[in-house]
Amino acid sequence: MWWAIAVAAAFGYLLGSVQFGLIVGRITRGIDVREYGSGVTGATNVIRTSGVKAGIVVIIADIAKGIVPVYAGLGLARLAGVDSTDDRAWAAAAGGLAAVCGHIWPVWAGFRGGRAVATGYGAALAMNQLAALAMIPVAGLVVGATRIMSVMSITMAPVLALVFVVLAAMDISPWAYAVYAIVAAGLIVYKHRPNIERLLAGTEPRIGKGGERRVQSGEEARSPS
Repeated sequence: MWWAIAVAAAFGYLLGSVQFGLIVGRITRGIDVREYGSGVTGATNVIRTSGVKAGIVVIIADIAKGIVPVYAGLGLARLAGVDSTDDRAWAAAAGGLAAVCGHIWPVWAGFRGGRAVATGYGAALAMNQLAALAMIPVAGLVVGATRIMSVMSITMAPVLALVFVVLAAMDISPWAYAVYAIVAAGLIVYKHRPNIERLLAGTEPRIGKGGERRVQSGEEARSPS
């Protein structure tokens, strides 16, 4: 069982480290999206810098790289002879959480990635489709009301984590998935610290705005955050 968890985590991290936002930005505009807008590789920043179509490609790819390690973990656990669904879920959760970490701190891109909202959602979608899909209209309402993507990201990750905890407490979903959701939500909110500061200051850009080239000091340019 432990080898299945380890392999799922390693695979998830390496796949999560693939920065589709960086790739699409270079293909469509010949730029490093980390030098523009929010300085991260997620779909929101790609929309700001490279357009809506490019952003849609990135969000689909980022969701997929959250889904795949979860199913890989389940498959590896089966190969390891694990019969219990709850036990197999730990390998799936390891793969999903590692993909989130890979997206945030990618080995292929100097450990400077994104905030893992789409990747984290993809992993949750693979774990419980009904719970994850139920978040879409709620997220849509939040975005429609605020026109600020970071508000949706900061609020919906903890809400989804709470849903997974409730499902686990009711024996509907494995506790491994609840643990995943809690840790992933914590990482996502942590990576949104600059957004929270801007929201409090009233300077957070709305959808499609804020794609200008970043002016960084030498220390900021070296920082992976």
